[in-house]
Amino acid sequence: MKRFNLWLAEKITSSVATMWCAYLFAAIALISLPKALQSGDSIVIVSWVAQTFLQLVLLSIIMVGQKVQSASVEQKIDETHTASLAEFELAKEARTDAALELAELKEISREMQALIIEVEKKLPR
Repeated sequence: MKRFNLWLAEKITSSVATMWCAYLFAAIALISLPKALQSGDSIVIVSWVAQTFLQLVLLSIIMVGQKVQSASVEQKIDETHTASLAEFELAKEARTDAALELAELKEISREMQALIIEVEKKLPR
């Protein structure tokens, strides 16, 4: 039952979070507009605007906006992840290069030490 509920919630959410649904809700809300205006009562008109039109239409529009923002954030996360992986690869290469250079420096140091020992042996005492 839980899987069905989640599936149904996802279907409803993805349907309501469209501009087409916002247009449909606006049309539905506009059906009652003439009666609200005919009443001439400012409370009825304000109630129609706030409770009927804004709640129905803004629901879908806000959901569409959230979907757009979410996609934008997801894209930035993906770009950051890709850039981070590239930086990580560069760091690994730099570490490998540094290890090779260190090995070369150690070899040069050994050779220099050997030369110093040879020169010291040849010096008069």
